[in-house]
Amino acid sequence: MSHQNAHSEITRDGCDEHFADNACINDYLEVLRSQRQLSPHSISAYQLDLQELQQLAGKQGLVSLETKHIRRFTSQLHARELNPRSIARKLSSWRGYYHWLMEQHGLASNPVEGIRAPKKNKPLPKALGADDAVRLVSQASSDQATPLANRAMFELLYSSGLRVSELIGLDIQFIHEGNYSSAGWVDLEEAEVHVTGKGNKPRIVPVGGPAIQALREWIAIRGSLLKADPHPLFLTGRGTRMSARLVQLRIKAHAQSLDIPANVHPHMLRHSFASHVLQSSGDLRAVQEMLGHSSIAATQVYTSLDFQHLAKVYDATHPRAKK
Repeated sequence: MSHQNAHSEITRDGCDEHFADNACINDYLEVLRSQRQLSPHSISAYQLDLQELQQLAGKQGLVSLETKHIRRFTSQLHARELNPRSIARKLSSWRGYYHWLMEQHGLASNPVEGIRAPKKNKPLPKALGADDAVRLVSQASSDQATPLANRAMFELLYSSGLRVSELIGLDIQFIHEGNYSSAGWVDLEEAEVHVTGKGNKPRIVPVGGPAIQALREWIAIRGSLLKADPHPLFLTGRGTRMSARLVQLRIKAHAQSLDIPANVHPHMLRHSFASHVLQSSGDLRAVQEMLGHSSIAATQVYTSLDFQHLAKVYDATHPRAKK
C-alpha cells in the first residue's frame, strides 16, 4: 500500500493529512474513551499495544505497514516466548486501530486482517522423575483398608501405562463359560495385561516383575473381600469394583504421605511410564503401541519430555552449558 493512496479521503482532528502516528493514536484512544466508554485500564492496554507496534515498526510509519510486516512482528513476539493469548490481544488492538483508520480517515486496507496469533502450545503432560515414580509404587501404602490392592494398582499403572478406566475394568481371569473378559485381564504367567482401550481397541502390554509380585500378593487375599460380583480384579474395602475416583484419592494420599512434590494422579503414572520407556529405548513406535494411541502424533508429545530430560543432563554436565 503506498503512502499516497493510503489517505485519499478527508481527515479530521489531530490525525492530520500526514497520518502522524502519535496524533492518530491519541485520536483513536479518545474515541475509545468518549464514544465506546472503555475503562481506563482497557484504554491503557490499547495504548501499550499500539506503542509496541510503533516500536516494532521503528522509523516506518504505521500507515505504510503491510501484512508482511505485521506477520514478521507477530513472529518476533512469538520468538520472545510471549503467550499466544497476549499476541492475539495485541493483534486485536492493532486490527481495531486500522479498522478505525479505514472508516474515519480512508485508509485503503487493514494490514492486520487475516493474521492470527500462533496456536497456544499444549502443556506437556506432567511426569514424575524415575526415582519418585519408583518410590511411589514400591513403598507400602498407608491406607489400612486394602494396602495390597493399592500397591498392585500403583505398580500396574506405572508398569504398563494403563489408563485408570482400563485398570478398574480388569477382571480376575475369565467370565462365564471360559471366555476372557471383554474389558481386560492380567495373565500372570505370561506377564502381560490385556486391555480394551479407547475405541474398543484391544492391546497387550508387558507387566514388570514387581507389578506381577504385587498382583500375586493382592490376589492371595482378594477372596476375603469378595461380595456379589466375583469378576473385578480390584475391589474396594466393601467388596465392590474399584472406582476411578477412589484410585485417584488413594494415589494422591499415598504421594502426599511420601512428600512427593507433585499433585500425583493416575494419569501421571501413565505419562511417567511413557516418558521413562522412551528415555531408555528411544522407540517411539513401541511406546505408541503400549499406550494404545491410534496416531503416532499423540505419542510424540513424549519426545518433548525426553528432550527436557536431555537438556537437564546437558546443562548439569556439559562444560560449556549455561549454569
